[in-house]
Parts: sequence; C-alpha cells; structure tokens
Amino acid sequence: MMHIKIAHILHCVGGVDVSLRLILENIDTDKFENIIIHGIKDSKKDFYDKNSKKIKSYKISIIRNISVFKDLSAIINTYKILKKEKPHIIHAHSAKGGVIGRIAGFLLGINVLYTPQAFSYLSTNNKIKRNAFLFIEKLLKLKNNYILASSLSEKTRAINEVGYKEENVILFNNSINLINCSKKITIEKTWPDEYICTVGRPSYQKNIELMILVLYETRKSINIHLVIMGVGHHSDKLENVKKLIKELNIGESVTLLDWTDRENIFSIIKNSKLYISTARYEGLPYSVIEALALSKSCVVSDCDGNRDLIQNDYNGYVIKNENVTEYAEKINSILMNEKLSGEFSKNALNSFNENYNIKNNISNLEDIYDEYSIK
Repeated sequence: MMHIKIAHILHCVGGVDVSLRLILENIDTDKFENIIIHGIKDSKKDFYDKNSKKIKSYKISIIRNISVFKDLSAIINTYKILKKEKPHIIHAHSAKGGVIGRIAGFLLGINVLYTPQAFSYLSTNNKIKRNAFLFIEKLLKLKNNYILASSLSEKTRAINEVGYKEENVILFNNSINLINCSKKITIEKTWPDEYICTVGRPSYQKNIELMILVLYETRKSINIHLVIMGVGHHSDKLENVKKLIKELNIGESVTLLDWTDRENIFSIIKNSKLYISTARYEGLPYSVIEALALSKSCVVSDCDGNRDLIQNDYNGYVIKNENVTEYAEKINSILMNEKLSGEFSKNALNSFNENYNIKNNISNLEDIYDEYSIK
C-alpha cells in the first residue's frame, strides 16, 4: 500500500504544537507518512508517531514575528525541502506556516490545507495592521489552497471575510485524547482549594486584564481564588496585569503560574470549580476542550472557538460584549448552585465525547488528507 506523505509546516509553539502532536500520535501509520518543517528556536522536543517512532523534521528560520529576510529564507528552504521530499499534500498550520506553506505549495503544484488556528488579522485592534494582515490572507488565496478550519466559526469567517469559496473550506474540529488525570501536581500548591482557573498568557488575545476585573466583581459576592496558568513566553501584557491586580488590591486572590507540564495543568483544571476564558479571539481553544474533557463548567467570552464549544445553560455560559457584571453573575450562579454545577459538568464531558475526542475524529482527517492529496 502506498503511503500518503504529508508535509506539516509551522512555527511550533502553544496550541499549534499541541495540534500537530495530537495528529501525529493518532494518524494511521500504515497509510500516512509525516514530515515536519518548523522553526529553529521553537519546540525543542522531537516528534513521534503512534508507534513511538521518531518522525523526520527539518528546522529552518520560521519565526513568530514578521521578518522579510528570515521569512524569504524560510520560503526558499521550504521549497528546497519539499522538492526533495515530494509530499503528496501540505498541511500548513497557523499564520506563518500558512504564508510559507501556501507560497511553496503553489510554486511546486502541491495542494495545501491551511489551518489558521485563528486568522492573523484578529490579533490586533490596530486598523492599519488588521487590514494589512487581512489583505495578505486574501492575496494568498491561491488555486491549490484550501482552508481546513479548526471550528465552525473559523470556517464561516474564511468564507465571509477572507473570501474563500464555500467548496474550498473544510471543517475539522480541533480534537484531543481522553484525559486520564490521576496524578497529583508535582509543583508546590500555593493557592486555596476553592478556586477557578484559566490557561492563557497575558496578551492581547487572552485579555487577562478583563479576567482580573471579572474576579474583582465576582469577589463582591463570593470568596474565590483565580489560578492563571501559562504566564511565560510571549506574555507582553504581564506587567499590565500585575499593575491592575495591585490597583484592585487582590494580590492574595490571584496566582500567576509560569509554564508547567501538561499533567499539572490537567490536575489543576480537574480540581477547580470552573474554567474561565476572556479571550478576544481563538481558533478552537485546546484549553477549553481540555476543560470539557475534565468535566468542567465553562464561562467564556463570545469569540470564535469559545462560542463553538460552550452552549448557554448546557455546559456553561457565553458572555457577550465583555460584560463584567454578567461574567460575575454567571460565575456566582455556578459556584453557589451545586445541582447546576453538577449538570453542567456532566454535559461538559458529554460535549467532549460527542464532538472532540480525537480517537473518534482522526478518521475524518485521514479522509481529508486522502481526498486532497495529489498522488
């Protein structure tokens, strides 16, 4: 049987790294061969398939920020690698991988599946930058390029805003493995047992400043602690967050945790009262999917991804227009009503099992790779 060779191109950090590894660890190795092209300074860990076999990877100058010289170098090197490897299809992940992969794929006549994991133009409120990033997305709408959307909201945005034809947009929801969370945390626990939590670096995207305001409002009615995980790389708003915590005098009610391993993250989520997100934009956030898999009620912002995962009065609440008061009211309603919290928790796990378990969904992705590959 001929293997279909897939070239994955990406800047391998955060949720994009998680997404790739989940695909590699679940895809059928009897039918598919994978290679990875990623940044020199991103993930330091090797990549493995479902049989624990190391996967071939190439490191080139793929970086997070825009750099004409390094980006051009990345395109040239990717072209050379692809010409040698002769993949049947390219899967380009996130904005930078999308730019490099679509250009190289177009030059070589290879079909490209592009998964934005949240379009780049959503990453700024600067109108000039936003329009520039949107222009780039539209410019790279090449004939052999297909959107492989990570959520229904992302699919809709690709059609209505970026201008893709509906037949050129495919949906494959981000999915994860069932979480077996049996280990205790391996870091020192410095926060109380009664807490809510989130995973998200202080950044424009995650809007942690709003979360601090929500905590302040929530604590007017109930004594609750907030644990924020992932306060590490690319946390450009960290000082703003610390300043706001100090101004509101709630330093003893917030724990800022640096990056820790995923087992610790899962354990902290599992033992929390609920999960909160105040993000301005998402693709289909893995942290919220993980919260569902761990049977957690969620109170989230009304952005792409969040609104796809959470259904009002079923597994949590979706809050519109950054409404701090409504956030606090909904959080309090869950914390103060054990029956409601229990129902939401049960429905959260049902949501995961029905829609986001990669063991059930990986065959759909395999069919997509098969259909769009050039053999």
